[in-house]
Amino acid sequence: MSARLEMGALQALQAVVDQGGITRGAHSLALTQSAVSHKIRRLETALGCELLARRAGAPLLTPEGEKLLRYARRILELHDEAILSLGTEPLSGRIRLGVTEDTTSGGLSRILGRFARRHPEVSVQTRVSQSLTIEGQLDRGEIDVGFLQLFEHRQRASDVVIARESLHWVKSPDLSLDTGRPLPLVAFDDDCFYRQWAMEVGQSQSPGLTTVMTCGSIAGVVSAVLYGLGVTLLNSRHITPEMEIMKAPFPAPPPIVYVIRTGRKSHSGAVLGLVEAISGETDSV
Repeated sequence: MSARLEMGALQALQAVVDQGGITRGAHSLALTQSAVSHKIRRLETALGCELLARRAGAPLLTPEGEKLLRYARRILELHDEAILSLGTEPLSGRIRLGVTEDTTSGGLSRILGRFARRHPEVSVQTRVSQSLTIEGQLDRGEIDVGFLQLFEHRQRASDVVIARESLHWVKSPDLSLDTGRPLPLVAFDDDCFYRQWAMEVGQSQSPGLTTVMTCGSIAGVVSAVLYGLGVTLLNSRHITPEMEIMKAPFPAPPPIVYVIRTGRKSHSGAVLGLVEAISGETDSV
């Protein structure tokens, strides 16, 4: 087979898809629009198929383009890993990291501490936020790496999955529920996707929900539930033996995943090194 996959062309294809078009993709690569178009045209010629649909109202990629993109992401990730592992230059630079509160209570702090000792020239600045906030910060380029939760069906092909967990409705065994009235809900802040899903589902069917408490802290939500203030949604790692998992009246929530996601322009050696350090110890986080 005479066709060759050039790294620059694969990077161009990935950038066009991630940025939503050739113009924005070219900008993210610091190239001209014509240069990116030329790279993709040359790739199409080498492979003998169209990769971009180029028709108004059509998806950005053809079926062949979608297939190649999946390979391109894997190839580029392996390329970056090889450069990182074989490089002799020490890591340096600044990393803006976004994490959720529950990840800080696990082994993440230990991993970050060891990373800092191994790479003293790398400055990691960590922000603790809700997952939806972290997603937005990544998309806007305000942070470089995010360690967050999301519903399994919303994960991206480029996400590094760290853990998969189930989500449950829970309450205190001492809390008696009157299903003839809206059930009391203990919820996280407005930016929590747990709460958004609970309100959407809970308000769409009887008996409905009424929020009795909002709290940005997991410890605060757990305490309120244990003392019988209301029901809530918790993932498996935060459910205690003192809680009762509810099977009704609401449907079972979708499963969730913990993922590491990098920003679209964040592919430095330092960023890749941090992602590798966290993903290499999935049992600790």
